[in-house]
Amino acid sequence: MANIVPDSFKQELFLGTHNFSTSAGDTFQLALYTTVTGFTAAGTTVYTTSNEASGTGYTAAGAALTNTSVSVADNVAFVDFSDLTFQTATITASAALIYNTSQSNKAVVVLDFGGDKTSTNGDFTIQFPDANSTSAILRIS
Repeated sequence: MANIVPDSFKQELFLGTHNFSTSAGDTFQLALYTTVTGFTAAGTTVYTTSNEASGTGYTAAGAALTNTSVSVADNVAFVDFSDLTFQTATITASAALIYNTSQSNKAVVVLDFGGDKTSTNGDFTIQFPDANSTSAILRIS
C-alpha cells in the first residue's frame, strides 16, 4: 500500500481550510498506528484513536510537527516538516497520520511504513524525505 492523501483534504485545500505557513499557520500533529488497515482515501477525514499505537515514550494523539517550509519548484508545490523523534520509546508502528489540530483534527495524509517499525527503549524517529519537487512528503503538481 502507498501513502494516502484523503479526499477530504484535497477538497479542504480548495476551501482554504489548511494553512501551512511557517510563521502563522495551523498546527499539525503526527500520530502512530499499528496498522494502515481502516484508512482509505474516501473514508479518512479526521484523527482517530482506532488502532493507534501505544507504548513507553509515546502519548496518545502523537506529537506536534514543525513545519519548516512551503515551496514551489519545477511547477510542483510542496511542504516540509522537521523530523520527529519519540525519545526513549518502546513502540511498534506501521503507519502514521498527519492531521491539523487547528482545524478540528482534520486528516492531511496517512503514511504507510510498509511494515512494522519498532524501537525498544530507544528513539523512534519519523524521518521526512528531502524537501523537493520529487521527494517531499506532500506535493501538488
